[in-house]
Amino acid sequence: MASPTPPADDQQQTPTVLTALPTPLKWTLLITLSCVLVVILEYVRLPAALLLGPMIAALLFATNGAQLSLPRLPYVAAQALIGCVIADSLNKQIMIRFLQEWPLFMGAVLSIVAVSSLLGYVMAKRQIFPGTTAVWGTSAGGASAMILLAEAHGADVRLVAFMQYFRVVCVASAAAGVAAFMFNISGGPQPPLDFFPPFAWKALLETLILTGITSYIGKLSKIPAGTMLVPMLSLAVLHAFDLIEITLPLWLLALAYAMIGWRIGLAFTRRLLRHVAKAAPQVALSIVILIVFGGCLAFLLTTFMEVDPLTAYLATSPGGLDSVAIIASTTHVDMPFVMALQTVRFVVILALGPSISRFVANRIRA
Repeated sequence: MASPTPPADDQQQTPTVLTALPTPLKWTLLITLSCVLVVILEYVRLPAALLLGPMIAALLFATNGAQLSLPRLPYVAAQALIGCVIADSLNKQIMIRFLQEWPLFMGAVLSIVAVSSLLGYVMAKRQIFPGTTAVWGTSAGGASAMILLAEAHGADVRLVAFMQYFRVVCVASAAAGVAAFMFNISGGPQPPLDFFPPFAWKALLETLILTGITSYIGKLSKIPAGTMLVPMLSLAVLHAFDLIEITLPLWLLALAYAMIGWRIGLAFTRRLLRHVAKAAPQVALSIVILIVFGGCLAFLLTTFMEVDPLTAYLATSPGGLDSVAIIASTTHVDMPFVMALQTVRFVVILALGPSISRFVANRIRA
């Protein structure tokens, strides 16, 4: 039996201790709780801790009467910085590897995109989540970018965030388990966070100036998620031709991830949480299907293309790019192959995601 669509959000919540506190104190407590949760999540090696910690903290505050909201400007700035992070990952080595083996990469990537889109369609058809929300939630791309694009295309960003980060945790855990138990590889320790690494201030200033200019152009262009996409594309081109050194210290990225996490978490309500809890088994099933399909692709790559099994499995893992990179970098795999296929899949989903979401939404309405 299909689950109902999310009920209307709570109009009012019962006043709590948080409700009566002054706003500056609420923000102080929220920041403190966010930091504590980031430390805990990092300690247990949970992926995306810098975003999940603030998001969970904000969710707890929102569902307990805090009545806080994040101003628009910091959120837009965070979107632009996420675009820079993506641009920094699109280096020449990945592009060269893609050009060398593009039929293989495109075949694998389009297969994963097709299956994830089909899962989104089924979830929307069964009314587990609305059409565009289901498609963006099941998209096997970078979680933070999918959330920003989903919001720009009218999806419920809260439900998309739940689906995306649930998948990130499951895929990263599965990849680590496969490396440890099937290939007797520990995956190596996760490097500690270095919030204040040495960096060139001039490069940081150039990065921020170009990011600000291109983000403003993106806003004027009226392109959906233009404040992220225009900086991403512009800086990716400049970076590829060695015209700019993208410099983003971790303390700055932590602020950006916190802004996105707070924006999502503060929009949650208790009714929405109840719906998420009811839909969790179906979401978990869709994630298992996607992981199994990735494993089948890895088997085909190993059998017919002579790619070693662990390289093939990590390359086709549907998400958790950062965690996959950590595992791959500490094992004897073809690292350029893994990162190239993961990155190409992300770029393809960025390009096709809006069209797929519109197609599915139209089919559901028909």
